[in-house]
Amino acid sequence: MLIAFSVAPTVAADDTGSVSEAVARAITVVRQSGLPHRTDAMFTTVEGEWDECMAVVKQCCDVIGEASPRVGLVLKADIRPGFSGELDGKLERLEAAIEHQSDG
Repeated sequence: MLIAFSVAPTVAADDTGSVSEAVARAITVVRQSGLPHRTDAMFTTVEGEWDECMAVVKQCCDVIGEASPRVGLVLKADIRPGFSGELDGKLERLEAAIEHQSDG
């Protein structure tokens, strides 16, 4: 499965509204998990089995909760049993479809 999620404290650390320090702690959890992952400006996507992905999301929420009395979580999952390597596979199929359209 793929889980794309965004987790952040609802209370900023300073007057600029930045939550970078708290989010950095959550991304460290993701990186230490050993799961395939990708982080962009809005979401982090992890790939693995249901229980291991959800455990990482929970750990990230717990770490953010240490910095804020309230945590915001947005989560989207692609549950596709029997498939792996989809973190890159989905993008490769998309690029091939775009290429196919431009050939036509």
